[in-house]
Amino acid sequence: MKALHIIITNLLLSMAVIGQTAPQGLRVNDKAPDFTGKDQNGKNISLKSELKNGAVVVVFYRGQWCPYCNRQLKALQDSLSFIKEKGATLIAVSPEKPTNISKTIEKTKATYPILFDDSLKIMKRYDVAYKVDNPTIEKYKKYGIDFYDVNGSNGASLPVPTVYIINKEGIIIFKHFDPDFKKRVSVQELLFHL
Repeated sequence: MKALHIIITNLLLSMAVIGQTAPQGLRVNDKAPDFTGKDQNGKNISLKSELKNGAVVVVFYRGQWCPYCNRQLKALQDSLSFIKEKGATLIAVSPEKPTNISKTIEKTKATYPILFDDSLKIMKRYDVAYKVDNPTIEKYKKYGIDFYDVNGSNGASLPVPTVYIINKEGIIIFKHFDPDFKKRVSVQELLFHL
């Protein structure tokens, strides 16, 4: 009985530690951390500069190999005029190398800035980055996806697919954060919150 109690206690403690290290994302009403990154055209994009023009929608996506990401990014591109009509700017952020961001653009026709998150600086500040476990790394390799190849020095790290709307004052006013990568926010819901 005592051994069972020790096992259960250890299990609960390890679950608590895992829960504390898993990304949670920033919350609505949090101040959005500023960031700067190079887009697909080599242009420096900063949140602070973009906020001068109005709200900013920031999308964290996994990579060009993810069909759910491509579908979401394509839907955002198709609705970009509606986002702009609301006075907002759209920025996507990815851990994948710039050569793979080019593949994302080919698949989605994205014209908005897509930033390579070198060293995961942006994803970590927004608390969306996580390290992919070894069984998952091996599973994805069977599908021809090698995180160390597609992400380069960012390795086997991905963001939880997340969308934030940040108002002109730099405050997060909307968050969609779901560890189930198949669940994405609709463009209609984003437009409602802009």
